[in-house]
Order: sequence, then C-alpha cells, then structure tokens
Amino acid sequence: MLKKPIFFTVGPTKIYPTVKKHILNGLKENIPSISHRGQKFINIFKETVFNLKKLLNIPADYEVFFLSSATEAMERIIENTVEKVSFHLISGDFGQRFFQIASDLKKQALYYQINPHILLEKQKFIIPKKTELIAVTQNETSIGYAFDSKIIYQIKNENPNKLIAVDIVSSSPYINLDFKRVDLVFFSVQKGFGLPAGLSVLIVSPQAFEKAVFLNKKNKLYLSYHNFLELKKYALKNQTPETPNVFSLYLLNAVTKDFLKIGIEKIRKKTEKKAKMIYDFLEKSDIFEPYVKIPSSQSKTTIVAQLKNNKKNDLILEKLKKQGLYLSKGYKNFSQTHLRIANFPAHNFSEIKQLISFLKVI
Repeated sequence: MLKKPIFFTVGPTKIYPTVKKHILNGLKENIPSISHRGQKFINIFKETVFNLKKLLNIPADYEVFFLSSATEAMERIIENTVEKVSFHLISGDFGQRFFQIASDLKKQALYYQINPHILLEKQKFIIPKKTELIAVTQNETSIGYAFDSKIIYQIKNENPNKLIAVDIVSSSPYINLDFKRVDLVFFSVQKGFGLPAGLSVLIVSPQAFEKAVFLNKKNKLYLSYHNFLELKKYALKNQTPETPNVFSLYLLNAVTKDFLKIGIEKIRKKTEKKAKMIYDFLEKSDIFEPYVKIPSSQSKTTIVAQLKNNKKNDLILEKLKKQGLYLSKGYKNFSQTHLRIANFPAHNFSEIKQLISFLKVI
C-alpha cells in the first residue's frame, strides 16, 4: 500500500500541496478569530479579489462576490437576473441542477439537451427571443464533457442583449475564459484550487448587475441578503453582508498567489499534458474507454472512464483504495459503469503515472 492516500476524486479532491502550510500560518495569525468587519479581513478580501482578477484576467469593472457554494451561485444568478425566462444548455446532471433551480424559483425554464457524442457544431438549438439568461455548464463534472468556449462566445455574439451564465466549477483555473464575452461566471474552491469546500466565487459583468438594478426598480428582485445590490454595497467596503468563511477566503488568496508565482500558462500546459497521459491510456485499454469520444468535447480536468463490456466498477475502486488511490465513481445513473478522475493543479505527473500503472494491472 502507498504511504499516503492520493485523492483523484473530482471534489472534494486532493488539497493543493501548500495548503497545509497556509493553514498553519493562518492559525498562527488567528485568522479564524478575526472580525469580518475589521481591517485585517478587509485587507484579505481586497487582496483576494485583486489576485483572482490578475490570475483569471477578469476585467476591472466586473464584480467578484463570495458565496457558500456553486449551487448557491446558480440560485443567486436566477434570482437576480431572470424575471421570467431562462434557457439552459444541458449536457449532464449539473446543468440539469441549474435548470431545476430556475424551475423551483417559478421561472419559465427552457432547455436543450446536448448529446455528448455528437459534435456540438452539428447540434441545432434555437434560443427563444423571450430568453433573458442562457445558462451553460462549461465543464460537466458528471460525465466529463467540456463545452467549447468559442461556441459560448458565438452564442453571446448572436444574442448580445441576453445574459450568459457559465459554470466553470470543475475547470477553473484551467479554463482560459474571455470574461468580456460572458456575463456571469462561477466556481467553487474544492476542485481546481485544491481547498476545503465551503466557498464559491461569482463573477458578475456590468450588464448582469444592471439587470438586477432593473428588476429592483420593477420590484421584481428577490431581496435576500445575497442579492447583487446588497453584495456590491458590502464589496465596495471589501466586506460581505454576513459573516463569511473567513479562513477559506484567506486560503483562497494564499493558493491564488501560489498560482500566480507558477504562472497560469504553465498550469494550463501541465494540465493538458497530464490529461493526454490519461486519455492515451484509456484509448489503448482493454477494460476502459473515454466516455466522451470527441476530443474537442473531452474535459481536461474531470476525465470520465467508461468500463467496457458492462463491467462494474466496485471491485476496481476497492483495489485502487488498497493502493491508496481514491477515484470518484460514476454520477447517479452511471455509478457502476463510470470512473471519474480528477486532473487538477494539485495532481502531479508522478501521481498520474502511478494511477495509470495500477489501472493497467487491473
């Protein structure tokens, strides 16, 4: 058995290697005990926003809000930007969740079901004129499907007066998204940033924020403590409306600074090389194959292996655990036939090689 477990689970996942050091430093600095209205927290908030904007190339006039989870981000987006109609491009269960939230909030939620086995360019979907918000799951964690960013930009070009919300929960910070061409983007920290769960980031364009202002004037804005107007009021003071997860925010800033030192392009190239190693193995395997067959639609960060010949994954997962290797089983209907493999900045080449060597033996 390996000396220590390696978590290739897709979230929560392996923590980034520097996180333990940052946790100890944060405890020494008494970060969990500081006031969320004090100057020390204000400095953390301000620096975190600055570093995230630098790392991800977020425009200066876009708002950065901190929430509790990606699911909350979906809910806040619908509440703040949709009066009546949203349109959802669904490729898997997390896109379905976004759609269901809109339905639960009594919006007219429309959708198109993407077929992950057909080129996206060949799939014809019509976005109704009455649509206010178009929701896209850029990286579908449930099946390892990646939505081509160029098509997202094309949709925006064809629908300039409609808002586009993009879920990059399991592709950030790898995905090189042009934020100027989208309106609402969100991710959580327990995947690509290798942190404990409990914090998400929502990025809001001026156009999306103005929609919230418009709905407020019409008395159509859901006035929760996390409506956009309230979030911005406090963000201008480098604060949040409620007591946030201060320690998680501190850790996010610390890891973001680590990424800036490495360089985001190096992180992206490393991610692609590791993904190629895994996909090359799956293509040659007698037991496994990629669930998503089209290369341009294959996720680089959450890779889904399908078992051939209707084999079940329970025995494989148990054998891997005995070697200290933890993978995610398939999501919901695919629980017995899929293995989901995380490929985040926290995972290094030697760990990927170890995983592949044990999968070969199996």
